[in-house]
Amino acid sequence: MGIVAGLDSSPDFTRIVVCDADSGAVLKQGYAPHPLESVEGGGTSLLERSRELGGGRPADVDPQAWLLSLGEAAGGGLLEGVQAIGVSAQQNALVPLDAQGNTVRPAMPGGDKRTQVSAADLVDRLGGREAWAQAVGFVPQAAHPVTKLRWLAKHEPEAAQRVALVLQAHDWLVWQLLGRPSRRTTDRGGASGTGYWSAASGSYRPDLVELALGHQAMLPEVLGPGDAAGTTPEGLIISAGTGETMAAAFGLGVRQGDAVVSLGASGSVMTVHHEALVDPSGTITSLADATGMHLPVVHTLNAVRTLRGTADMLGLSGIEELSDLAMKSTPGSHGLVLLPYLEGEKTPNLPHTAGTLSGLRRESMKPEHLARAAFEGMLCGLADAMDVLRARGVEVRRIFLLGAAAELPAVQAAAPMLFGTQVVVPQPADYAALGAARQAAWALSGRLPQWQGAAAQVLEPGEELPVGQAVRQQFTAVREQTHPGAFDSAGA
Repeated sequence: MGIVAGLDSSPDFTRIVVCDADSGAVLKQGYAPHPLESVEGGGTSLLERSRELGGGRPADVDPQAWLLSLGEAAGGGLLEGVQAIGVSAQQNALVPLDAQGNTVRPAMPGGDKRTQVSAADLVDRLGGREAWAQAVGFVPQAAHPVTKLRWLAKHEPEAAQRVALVLQAHDWLVWQLLGRPSRRTTDRGGASGTGYWSAASGSYRPDLVELALGHQAMLPEVLGPGDAAGTTPEGLIISAGTGETMAAAFGLGVRQGDAVVSLGASGSVMTVHHEALVDPSGTITSLADATGMHLPVVHTLNAVRTLRGTADMLGLSGIEELSDLAMKSTPGSHGLVLLPYLEGEKTPNLPHTAGTLSGLRRESMKPEHLARAAFEGMLCGLADAMDVLRARGVEVRRIFLLGAAAELPAVQAAAPMLFGTQVVVPQPADYAALGAARQAAWALSGRLPQWQGAAAQVLEPGEELPVGQAVRQQFTAVREQTHPGAFDSAGA
């Protein structure tokens, strides 16, 4: 029996799972938060410093904090007997290194929004959104590493001039675990979100690094699925590593025909597909997964924030109470329709719009109907996002519904009928760490491990499918009347 470990270095903590390499059964687990000390020694947590800086500008991070957290999580002999390790880490965290392999400045975390102007600058410099979509499969946003390179060139030119090598968080951790060898590696999943590697062509675009940074820089070798990045002097195999999204999909056991709908403050719909989808409109982000397939993603700006806003408006304590109230209504909310574009919207592309409440009649003006309309509006918005992918030939037979809101009765009652297919609500688990462990098992054995999928609750649309279709039609009619042609170019 082989033993493998998967570690997930998120923005605030490290989780480690130790698994049986053949079955995926979890044998041991470890956890540690990242050190509380800031880069400047201020003694505050990363989350607190993010709030101090306005909530949208996360503080820079010393990558050594990731190693310290890893060491603490692995304490007490957790990794004894382990033969291979896989690494998952926060996506888009940029680690700029000099020619000697030292950081030229602290890492810039994935959620960094100070680079928004640099994203717009890059889009213009290459010739627009379509040029970027054709080049790398998506349009640069503030979070992407290529945008952070542009920000460095504009705001810290001396540091930018010293950048000789560009890594992401999981690349850097793999490199450290291997003792900082001359060979630096990454994987398809991580590379696909950089803005200078194309999932469609499977190759780097070094000209885009130069466009952003002002000069060329070395980039890590992109390993194939199941490849090992190397072996430590003690004989421990280190797999390629990948980003958190790709690791979580691998840990869940997502395969072609599956979609993952994530319910955060904003939302996303991600599917497994056999080819990259080039979308000139930029609605679809074309990523690669950890298995050799592709992960087209469509984002919405408004998901759980729609529920929270409605709960506040109704004077409720939270979205759990909103769910209980919504369950007193019926599908269609007595004709009440909420277009949940509260902070503008990305899908459809309506950045400057506001939400719309339609269908107000005397019989619909009750709190429970507004509560139900909030849930239906959120889920119909995500179903619209899924239709963008379906319109490009992506097959969706099963939907994994993720996020704390997925457990709400109102979500579980409405989602199957509105999505029109089977909905799976996985039990909470460290899926990114599990995906990293599964990748380690692949590198150890040389074959894709057939681990059992996530334990989950399965929901079917059943006889309510026609009802869900009617609710979708009601939502679509209001959307088209309010924002005619909003989806005309999406995914085209």
